[in-house]
Amino acid sequence: MSWEPSTSRTIDREALAQVRALARPLSGPNDLEAVVNRFAPDRFVCIGEASHGTHEYYSWRAQLTRRLIEEKGFTWIGVEGDWPDCWRINRWVRGEQDQALDARGLLAGFQRWPTWMWANEDVADFLDWLHRWNLGRPTERRVGFYGLDVYSLWDSLRAIRTWLDAYAPEAVSAAIHAWQCFWPYGEDPHRYARAARLVPQSCEAAVVSLLVETLRRTRSFPDDEFAFDAMQNAQVAVGAERYYRVMLRGDRSSWNIRDHHMADTIDRIARHLGPTSQGIIWEHNSHIGDARATDMAHAGLVNVGQLVRDRHATEGVGLIGFAGHRGSVLAARAWGGAESCLPVPKARPGTHEDVLHRALGRPAILDFGADRSGSWLAEPRGHRAIGVVYDPAAERGNYVATAMGRRYDALFWLEETTALRPLHHETRPIQPELEAEPSGL
Repeated sequence: MSWEPSTSRTIDREALAQVRALARPLSGPNDLEAVVNRFAPDRFVCIGEASHGTHEYYSWRAQLTRRLIEEKGFTWIGVEGDWPDCWRINRWVRGEQDQALDARGLLAGFQRWPTWMWANEDVADFLDWLHRWNLGRPTERRVGFYGLDVYSLWDSLRAIRTWLDAYAPEAVSAAIHAWQCFWPYGEDPHRYARAARLVPQSCEAAVVSLLVETLRRTRSFPDDEFAFDAMQNAQVAVGAERYYRVMLRGDRSSWNIRDHHMADTIDRIARHLGPTSQGIIWEHNSHIGDARATDMAHAGLVNVGQLVRDRHATEGVGLIGFAGHRGSVLAARAWGGAESCLPVPKARPGTHEDVLHRALGRPAILDFGADRSGSWLAEPRGHRAIGVVYDPAAERGNYVATAMGRRYDALFWLEETTALRPLHHETRPIQPELEAEPSGL
């Protein structure tokens, strides 16, 4: 999914003029007014990031999210994080658990590599604000914070067992059976993946049976938050088992499993919170921007932005991307390694970032409007995507062919960006989830 710029590609005056016509200055919170009003009616507003380690992307996304909550009544946030970890954040920001902690103390519990994605200063500042905002409101009107990802197999199994112990002890045997199936792999998903590849046996039947049993039991508690948590953990267990079982095939089908799971989770949260709820989704551009506008589609890949658009077009869906020209980023040089501050070189010639830099030369917000024709919005160009592993010397592999006007509805443009500040450092080299290879997205 990389794009190699042609030496003959030029940037015509029409493309530069179109960028300038769409752009509005971005220098402070007041400059968000138009984009806040533009996306206020939508049921889902998906806000991306061009890397998992850039301060400005996180900061502007948080500021836009805050205004959508304060001024437009948005009711929940879903992020590219694990359900159990984010459920603890959800309980905290809603004033229901761990109230002796501040956000930094809460985020210290994040241990899955790369921890800097969520355990960083920008997320901590936003969560402290959200906690204060919620405590000033009635319980039923407090904003939730949920994880959409699929990785937390063992943590989710533990959470299901805890709920069944308390509310349906006669059904605990299903959780024990699932746990026993995975027990030989020592909570190592890669060992399970390799074993499932070598032998025709898997734990699929065990987790599906656990899901069926959990769904049956939680139906007796239709509006209960803890039952909803148990149900979602059962969905995670099924999704994670399938994801790990196929991730070594090399055909990248695990990407589709993961993004379908995240889109399904968005739907479940929206149903749980009711038809008037409005959600804000935080993920990488590669998940947020519609895959059909990129060369991902040629590889048979779908993503969250595409699925949410298809499922909820009549309710309103906004897709907002980010892009930057140069600066620094927090990333690792190798899989599972320690994070470091790495340089982000100037954008490669002929890319979207190059066009934006030449046309603007300063931060801006671009609202694409209804007419997506024109040489810049319609013509595919490289669009930079930096993952959790990054090599500045291999920049040409970090561009995804993108028709900008079909991928997003709006774009935040930053000329120079800086690295996130992590709350703590990675403590030991570990093996990350294999889905992230080679993109780290």
